[in-house]
Amino acid sequence: MEYWADLHLHSHYALATSKDANPQMLTFWAQRKGLTIIGTGDFTHPGWRAELALKLEEAEEGLWRLKPGYTVPPAPVLPFVRPVRFVISGEVCTIYKKAGKTRKVHHLLLLPGLEAADRLSNRLAPYGKLAANGRPILKLDSRDLLAITLEVVPDAILIPAHIWTPHYSVLGMSSGFSDIEECYEDLASAIQVVETGLSSDPAMNRRLSVLDDYALVSNSDAHSPAKLGREATLFSTELSFPGLRQALTRPFPGLLGTVEFFPEEGKYHWDGHRACGIRWSPKQTLQTEGKCPVCGRRLTVGVLHRVELLADRAQAGQPSSARPAERLLALTTIIAASEGMGEGSKKVQHLYEELLKEHGPELRILRETPLAELVKTAGERLTEAVRRVRQGLLTVNPGYDGVYGEVKIF
Repeated sequence: MEYWADLHLHSHYALATSKDANPQMLTFWAQRKGLTIIGTGDFTHPGWRAELALKLEEAEEGLWRLKPGYTVPPAPVLPFVRPVRFVISGEVCTIYKKAGKTRKVHHLLLLPGLEAADRLSNRLAPYGKLAANGRPILKLDSRDLLAITLEVVPDAILIPAHIWTPHYSVLGMSSGFSDIEECYEDLASAIQVVETGLSSDPAMNRRLSVLDDYALVSNSDAHSPAKLGREATLFSTELSFPGLRQALTRPFPGLLGTVEFFPEEGKYHWDGHRACGIRWSPKQTLQTEGKCPVCGRRLTVGVLHRVELLADRAQAGQPSSARPAERLLALTTIIAASEGMGEGSKKVQHLYEELLKEHGPELRILRETPLAELVKTAGERLTEAVRRVRQGLLTVNPGYDGVYGEVKIF
C-alpha cells in the first residue's frame, strides 16, 4: 500500500517540547496531516517507554497502534483518513573527540519493537543519562553507537539525522565530517539512508556525488503534534516494520519520494549572527572571512554554505537512489497568508477545520485536491495561494543562526 510516514519526532519527555506530545495527540494530528506511520520518538527514555507500553498495542509486525481505551480528542470524521501506526524510534546525540576535533552528531534509530527498545536502552545507559532528556547525550563515538545498535538489534535502522545542521550532524560545519565513511568507518556500509533536515532539500544533497549511494528521507523532527508532517516520506510497501526496512535498504524498493519544507525556511539555511541581526549568503560570508561586522565574532555558517564547500556538482545529480521531492507549506500558513491574519487566529483555525471536513487530511489538500474543487470551499484567494505554493511561486527570506526563514506567498 502507498502511505506517508514521519519517522522523526519527539515526545513530551524531550527538552523544549509540547506537553501534548503523547500517543493520543500524536495519533490525532497524524490523522489530520494524512500520515499512516509515525515514529514514537524518544524510545531511550524509561518514562516514555512505560507510557508507550501502557497506551499502545501491537498491530502489524513491528508496528503499534493506540489502544481503544485511549481515545483521541473529539473531532469530525474526516474523509480519506487511515488508521495510524507507530514505529519505535528515537534520536540520540553522540558527543566525542575524533581526529583532534569535538564531534556532535545526531542519529535517528528505528527499532522493530518495545522489547528491542528495552534491550538497546540498557546497553546505552552507561554512556549517558537516559532519563534526563528524550534525546539523550551519549559519550560515544558514532561508529561505536552503530556497532552496539547492530549487535543488540540486528534489524535496527540507523539514519544520520538532519545531516547538515551546523552544530549537531554528520556533515555539519561546526562538528561534522566530510563524508559518511569518515564518521562510521568500517561500519559505514550499514548506513544506507540519510535525513536531509529542514534546512536542506534533496536537490541540494544531490550536488554531492559522495551521497549518490544513499537514499534521502525527510521527517518533521516535530516538537509538538501539530508540527507533524511538515516534512514526510512516501512509501509503497506492506504495512510492517520489515516492509519499511526493505524500502530503506538498497535498491530502495517502495521508497517513492518526499515532501519538503522550503529549505530557506530552515533555521540554519543561510549564514549569520542572530544577536547582531546579520543574515548573509555564503558569498557575503566568504568576503569577510566569516566574521560578524557588528561584534567581530565568527558567524554561524549555515547549511547552504556547507553544501557549497563540499559539493562537486553545479546541479543536482540523478543517481538511481534519487526520488521525486515536492516543496510545501503548512496549510495554516497558507490560510493565514491569504487572510492576512496570524496562524493562531480563530478565523484561520475555523477555515482549517472546514477544509479538513470537506476535503480530508492536510497532505491531500496541499498536493491532490483539484483547485476547481477547492475553490468552492476555500474561495479564490486561498485557492490561488495553494496554487502558488504547489508551483513554488514564493518569496523567501532565508533563515539563519537559529532564526526561521520567512515565506511570502503574495
